Amino acid sequence: MELRLPTSVVGPGEINRLLRELAALDDFFLSAAARAAGTPLPPPRVTFMLEQAARDNKFNLLEEAHRDELKTRLQSVLERAPVVHISLAAEPSPRITDAILSWLRANIHPNILVVIGLQPTIAAGAELRTGNQIFDMSLRTHLQKQEGYLVKLIEGAVSGRR
Repeated sequence: MELRLPTSVVGPGEINRLLRELAALDDFFLSAAARAAGTPLPPPRVTFMLEQAARDNKFNLLEEAHRDELKTRLQSVLERAPVVHISLAAEPSPRITDAILSWLRANIHPNILVVIGLQPTIAAGAELRTGNQIFDMSLRTHLQKQEGYLVKLIEGAVSGRR
């Protein structure tokens, strides 16, 4: 069965964070078993992202076998899932990131991971890079392709005023 990633898990960084959280939970339960009864041990903080991933995939984080299975599946996603890099002119809102990720997971691959970067020089639009291709959908590139036409328009406008 394939792991369903919540949209809060965007890229490899979030997968690694989930793996660290699961390791902290394992350490907690190991320490709790070794402590004397009645000795307080504060549990590690579990993020909403981990709770959501466990709930969506019907894993119980209190059970070692479930944590181990979740770790195995997350590691598999980290090793096998396609990764795309998207460069944008400005930091996208969470709603935009969610929309991009939802579309990619519905149309490209259910566990695609996205690395979002900032590149202010693209002006508007985006650049998308995969392992072997670059798709430049930036305003900068579009205007560069239209440079000759824009120069003619400007020359016509300037010469028409005189």
